[in-house]
Amino acid sequence: MSQPLTPVESKVYHYLIDFLSENTYQPSVRDIGRQFGIKSTKTVSEVLQALANKGYIERDASRSRGVKLLGHELGGRTMPVPYYGKIHAGEPALLPEHRRGFITMDRRFIPGDDVFFMKIIGDSMIGRGLFEGDYVMVRPSRTAQHGEMVAARFGEDATVKTYELRAGQIVLTPANPAEREIPVTKDDDFALLGIVCGVFRPFQELVASH
Repeated sequence: MSQPLTPVESKVYHYLIDFLSENTYQPSVRDIGRQFGIKSTKTVSEVLQALANKGYIERDASRSRGVKLLGHELGGRTMPVPYYGKIHAGEPALLPEHRRGFITMDRRFIPGDDVFFMKIIGDSMIGRGLFEGDYVMVRPSRTAQHGEMVAARFGEDATVKTYELRAGQIVLTPANPAEREIPVTKDDDFALLGIVCGVFRPFQELVASH
């Protein structure tokens, strides 16, 4: 898709994606007009045709809902993965009120229905390719193997580190020589959240608007 979209085309395109995800069918030309205050169906049709010409949709102009989003599948091939912005001290650590939203992923890359995302803060794991602002996918687990990258909870604080066992003691190690190791003691309010199984790195985050 080499041709950029105009601001109006971009808004309509995002509306088509959101509407289809929520309703499993496409909006009509009149639906689009009402959404954006466009009184002329001809104008809406021209915007849709521009999206088709630029390769974002396929269109059957003879049908009111004759739009197909190219590259978008509704056949159960995607799954929304929740993103949590805060960790609860205690169990369960992940509460619905702390969920910030969802990141929709191709199901081929999701190892289980209970995975979730956390956002990386700081640079303690740069040696293992994680940078501030990355979203890591976590597969819940109460146990981990030596050397695995894990998400863990200390009180209400969450951290991502390498899990190590040394003489029976858990030590969470950073991948940055400027950061310190965290030995886990029996007095710590500590819980393993899960194993890091993927990373999503947005180079730009946009606020959705309609």
